[in-house]
Amino acid sequence: MEFFLNRFPLYLDGALITLLMTVLGSAVAFVLAMVIGILGTLRNPVARAVATVYTEAFRGVAALILLFWFAYAVPQITPYQLSPMFAGVLALGLNVGAYGAEVVRAAINAVPRAQTEATIALNMSWARRMWLVVLPQAWAQMLPTFGNLIIELMKASAIVSLIGVADLTQVAEEQRSSSGETVLAFGSALVMYFVIAQVLIFGMRLLERRANRRLGRAPAGGGLLDLLRPPTPGTKVGAAK
Repeated sequence: MEFFLNRFPLYLDGALITLLMTVLGSAVAFVLAMVIGILGTLRNPVARAVATVYTEAFRGVAALILLFWFAYAVPQITPYQLSPMFAGVLALGLNVGAYGAEVVRAAINAVPRAQTEATIALNMSWARRMWLVVLPQAWAQMLPTFGNLIIELMKASAIVSLIGVADLTQVAEEQRSSSGETVLAFGSALVMYFVIAQVLIFGMRLLERRANRRLGRAPAGGGLLDLLRPPTPGTKVGAAK
């Protein structure tokens, strides 16, 4: 405990970098997942081909290789030198975004066909149909898996220490090297990672409760203890009330 308390400011700085990497990487992954996932639901063969190529390519490439590619290979084949943090955000965002795109595609396809047909009968445009009817229902289904992907991205962000980013893992390695206390150095990092994960889980559960409540599927209450409990399975999306 004394080891951790004496070095808490250093670990806190590393945790903030890890959290920043998680937020930025998640933002990139979310945008890509929504765009590519929606493209994958269209009837246009070109749009679906683009979605398929992206998801298959970036799900099949290790995030670590992407990281090294952006950090070391891109400067050799282009006139641009990416900062280590930017390279890390790109690698994590592209990799996790490919998994998220499949989540979006599956959630949209899970919305009952009758709902879409009803919007067509009401002469809604495609954009209005997606924004007002399809996405609100699909969003509630996406969130639990999105939460898992964000946690995985946070844990995968430890690889950025390999290109010199002073994240939580890098701080732990520096403390191990300077003190020789391997167990305490990495044990402290383990605690910090766990705390960050719990904060992210709480935030995602809050979003899940809000999304389900808007669809009339959330239980009454919504206090702190209610949020800490796993969400209660609701009715099927699109089920008649």
